[in-house]
Amino acid sequence: MLFEDLSLSKSIQKAVFEQGYTNPTPIQEQSIPLVLSGRDLIGCAQTGTGKTAAFAIPIIHQLHRIVGSSKKAKQIRALVVTPTRELAVQIGQSFDTYGKYTNLTQLTIFGGVSQNPQVDTLKNGVDILIATPGRLLDLHKQGFIDLDHLHTLVLDEADQMLDMGFVNDVKKIVKLTPKNRQTLFFSATMPIAIRELAEMFLTDPATVTVSPVSSTAENVEQRVYFVEKTEKRNLLYHLIKNENLSDVLVFSRTKHGADNVVKALRKNNIAAEAIHGDKSQNARQRVLDAFKNKEVGVLVATDIAARGIDIDQLPFVINFDLPNIPETYVHRIGRTGRAGNGGIAISFCSKDEHAYWKDIQKLIKVDVKTVNDHPYPWHSGSPETAPAAAQKNSNRSGGAHKSRKSEVSKQNKKRWY
Repeated sequence: MLFEDLSLSKSIQKAVFEQGYTNPTPIQEQSIPLVLSGRDLIGCAQTGTGKTAAFAIPIIHQLHRIVGSSKKAKQIRALVVTPTRELAVQIGQSFDTYGKYTNLTQLTIFGGVSQNPQVDTLKNGVDILIATPGRLLDLHKQGFIDLDHLHTLVLDEADQMLDMGFVNDVKKIVKLTPKNRQTLFFSATMPIAIRELAEMFLTDPATVTVSPVSSTAENVEQRVYFVEKTEKRNLLYHLIKNENLSDVLVFSRTKHGADNVVKALRKNNIAAEAIHGDKSQNARQRVLDAFKNKEVGVLVATDIAARGIDIDQLPFVINFDLPNIPETYVHRIGRTGRAGNGGIAISFCSKDEHAYWKDIQKLIKVDVKTVNDHPYPWHSGSPETAPAAAQKNSNRSGGAHKSRKSEVSKQNKKRWY
């Protein structure tokens, strides 16, 4: 199928062709006609598959027909709610790109910056609003946002909004919108909790699932290093230095952990930056720009902050901390090997994370290469004889396991951090 087969307006087709798009991706090919028909939709596809265009393009088409060349005051007719500021910015840029030959206007709002410029634009009127939950509810409470004329509501990265505790905010937002709205859920993963949430908000939704979450890209080479927990920073430095790695995205489980990894790398003259929710929007954008411009070779991120990182040619992803949810592993390594490029995904597995690794293997069903030739292997035992307690105590809620004192006491060598 070609984009020209999707019955889109000529102005949208022109913008799409200028971006070099000829054939829609699977999520776009299946979703766009459903959205154009007015159906509620649950869309699930891995990162890098074009989810944003799958809802932005048909929304622009619909609103362009509704608004046309009307000179009436603009009203918010489409609302996209997304969990992070980086994602909001990216989505706003996509609407600008695909709608450049229409007279539609969009505004992206988020916290962490002054609300005054956002309020000024709202007063002038916008057709499309992209927002993070907190700032959206705040400005609505102040009387600056009217959703009574809303046509389409999009919840993007719904799984992350659930993980971030935005469920109550989402429920409040939905109550502010007309009951006859069109509602679209898009996400990289679709756990049961999200499906239950969708049943509350969507009416007879169509479901589009592309590239099941259990599948990992064939052009991504996966490796695992079984390493002592206290030696992970040593191993990270060892790999970066000895294998001359650059353009590396490193995943940390916590914001504090991300900052500590960056500090350790900098002590050894490795240009590294962290990106997470505790940093201001301007700081996060500066870090992301520096990484994209190759001014910084290593970017350490939490899962939520990483949802806003959109880089086609990212050669290396390193799981410094293994995720406790197997589907998150698939989403992480999907950051590399995009747009037809190859990539390498490296995972560090400590003894307390071995149960997580077993769950990941069950999900992906791939024989991941184990790298044994490195300086920081498990001191005793092997992956096959991991302590029973570490496997038994695996939990899916994200709680970290305590390292045994005897293991810690053995770490008497000088460390570079």
